[in-house]
Amino acid sequence: MFMPFLDAMMGFGGFAMIVLLVLGVLWLWMLIDLLQRKRFEDKLVWLLVLIFLNVLGAILYYFLVYSRKR
Repeated sequence: MFMPFLDAMMGFGGFAMIVLLVLGVLWLWMLIDLLQRKRFEDKLVWLLVLIFLNVLGAILYYFLVYSRKR
């Protein structure tokens, strides 16, 4: 009786885990990029943004700093 409900929740849980894993990798990638920069005037500010805003900070860093590097 409850099996279709449980199957649906398990499928959504798997999707949520993949999304969380991708966002975690993005955050770690942006943190590593920030720490490897040699001359970066706003390094402390961006470090605090990444720490306190987590994934939102990583997305902001990607679009405002990382993508401009290319």
